Amino acid sequence: MPRLTESEQQEIIRYIEADKPLPEKYRFLLFEDKREVELVWNGKTNEVCNIVLPFQTIEHVDEPRAESSEQLGLFDERGRQRKGWTNKLIWGDNKLILSSLKNGPLREEIEAQDGLKLIYIDPPFDVGADFSMDIEIGGETLTKNPNILEEIAYRDTWGKGADSFIAMIYERLILMRDLMAIDGSIYAHCDWRVSGFLRLVLDEVFGSDNFHNEIIWQRSSSGKTISRNLSRDTDTIFWYSKSDKYIVNSVFKPLSPTTKAMYTRNDEDGRGNYRLYPLQKTASPGPETTYDYIDNNGKTWKCPKKGWRMKYEKLKTLENENRLYLEGNTLQEKAYWNERENEGKLANNLWDDIPNLQGTTAEILDYPTQKPEALLERIIEASSNEGDLVADFFCGSGTTAAVAEKLGRKWIVTDLGKFAIHTTRKRLIGVQRELKKEGEDYRAFEILNLGKYERQHYVGVNPNLRELEQQQQLEEKEKTFIDLILRAYSAEKAEGFASFPGKKAGRLIAIGPVNLPVTRLFIEEIILECRRHQVTRVDVLGFEFEMGLFPNVLQEAKDKGIDLAPKYIPAEVFDKRAVEQNQVVFHDVAFIEVKTHTTNGKNDRPATVTVELTDFSVFYSQDSISGAEQTLKNKSSKIVVEKGQVVKVSKDSEGVVTKDILTKEWTDWIDYWSVDFEFESKREIIRVQDTDTEAWKEQWTGEYVFENEWQSFRTKKDRSLELKSIAHECKPGSRKIAVKVVDIFGNDTMTIVEVNI
Repeated sequence: MPRLTESEQQEIIRYIEADKPLPEKYRFLLFEDKREVELVWNGKTNEVCNIVLPFQTIEHVDEPRAESSEQLGLFDERGRQRKGWTNKLIWGDNKLILSSLKNGPLREEIEAQDGLKLIYIDPPFDVGADFSMDIEIGGETLTKNPNILEEIAYRDTWGKGADSFIAMIYERLILMRDLMAIDGSIYAHCDWRVSGFLRLVLDEVFGSDNFHNEIIWQRSSSGKTISRNLSRDTDTIFWYSKSDKYIVNSVFKPLSPTTKAMYTRNDEDGRGNYRLYPLQKTASPGPETTYDYIDNNGKTWKCPKKGWRMKYEKLKTLENENRLYLEGNTLQEKAYWNERENEGKLANNLWDDIPNLQGTTAEILDYPTQKPEALLERIIEASSNEGDLVADFFCGSGTTAAVAEKLGRKWIVTDLGKFAIHTTRKRLIGVQRELKKEGEDYRAFEILNLGKYERQHYVGVNPNLRELEQQQQLEEKEKTFIDLILRAYSAEKAEGFASFPGKKAGRLIAIGPVNLPVTRLFIEEIILECRRHQVTRVDVLGFEFEMGLFPNVLQEAKDKGIDLAPKYIPAEVFDKRAVEQNQVVFHDVAFIEVKTHTTNGKNDRPATVTVELTDFSVFYSQDSISGAEQTLKNKSSKIVVEKGQVVKVSKDSEGVVTKDILTKEWTDWIDYWSVDFEFESKREIIRVQDTDTEAWKEQWTGEYVFENEWQSFRTKKDRSLELKSIAHECKPGSRKIAVKVVDIFGNDTMTIVEVNI
């Protein structure tokens, strides 16, 4: 550091005493900052989130469908993965996820896989494009609006202009960099709106020396004219590495049909196709031998597999003598040469051979920001090897995870949108089924979130405090929290009750805790106080409800003359603007009905249980019929959701309104359902840090992991849904079966039934 003059020292003291920021020159004088170029934006800070929240395991998927006793070597006889890395699909704010991955116990698991070798990100730039979903129902298309939690994330985190986007991506890129292996790479995908900003941020985080390519992906060649502009048919993908040691593999653009034809000739006897390769030197091999040779591009070709023998025939000269025809002796060998031929030429940084998804392409999932698998295949093959760990922290429809699974990579993917998580879950189960059918290996994956712990963060409870301090802070926040919920519910305070802080329209209101689900004990306390004060109507508001709590507890209360109405507290209660504008909707709990069919084991036949889905009730609302009637113009229509019914509201040329209910059957609401035939067999274990020793220790949360053993779901191609599971073999005795249903909006509901076999 250069020596400061006495006047400079005195000036610094004056600024500090006046509690004013130092002039910009002192940053360079004090810290010898030699950077010639620096990116500066409003609110720039070097502070990076370091909070650690424990992950909650929602679901575990080992085998795609328990229909066969045949298992691959990675799995045991029940279809459970024996050991090794479990892939991770995580729901939540990726800043909190990244911070918890970096600073929490999962870091050890990531390091055990040699760190993240590759990260691909496609950050959202437009909330409508990334969180709004089109859903087909009743021959119509319903647009699912973003929930307010998603809107908050966009609007308040990176939707306020360029500086908010830069601040959002800057902090997350630093966290990603710190999770990357020393030889890891990151590919950042963007379009014309933020490409300039993103390049500068990447330079600052990773260093310009670690920049490798600006890849131009020509996603279309539409040539569509835009008023006063040229058509925008390309996206940009920036490739950076963490250090000067990074993985790089050759990737190829497939040969065009015309080029392929030049390399294929039919022999005179019509026995099949020979492959024609130009040689740099002549060779005279024997009729049955193997050898290496070099083509005109300087590439050495080898015999495809040790022990294989190729038949070479020097045929008549076509253009010159330095050409060789070769033919595989077996179908395997012919397939090999076809594959080598299709590698084509080495890819450059202009990717004009991968069209965007359109029309009836098989992989289209109707997810608005979905990218082609071929694009991710090229990226993953270029910068990772089989068995490496790759990640995508804005995963959308799950393309990165799907391609990684097919290419034998391990993966972590995350997203804020619940619909994105559900779409990815279905897609990965489909990949598992495909790999299983082909006899290929696949890995188990688990669905995680920060759940109730994330809510503690929003409300302001620090989970890293000692237990007593955390409880004191929670109690201090409780009053503020209750006032917030009552205001969002348009209720008033109630006095003289232990369990009921509010009332509304002749009903008392009970509010579940901030950091726990509403439990049976909580409900029992409500029932006791209702009986003491002769209360007969209560709304029970909670973020989560203990699994298996309903409908039995409702019937128990009804038998005692008490009408309990459970309702979910939506995350948008934490948005002051949504509360002020009366936009917060508390939804009734969805309701599942199932039947179980059992057979007893006889004549050496095992006992079985089959689960049948018999009813599903939903109470979701989006917009309203009356609102549509008032705002619709003549000769127009709008689809709304009101109290669990999807309705098309239309207004004809004379202003006459008609309403057509699109959800004709209860099954129309179901997109997916799955069964755990032996619930409570796997405890949910989290690792928490001891506040005294700072060591990580395992702790049972008191809950169980849903182990997905059988499922049926709708796809774009097949809209049918099975309502009966397989007959699952099981041992005699009592067991609990869990059934999970996911509706067309991606919201899940679960029920538990007990059976005796």
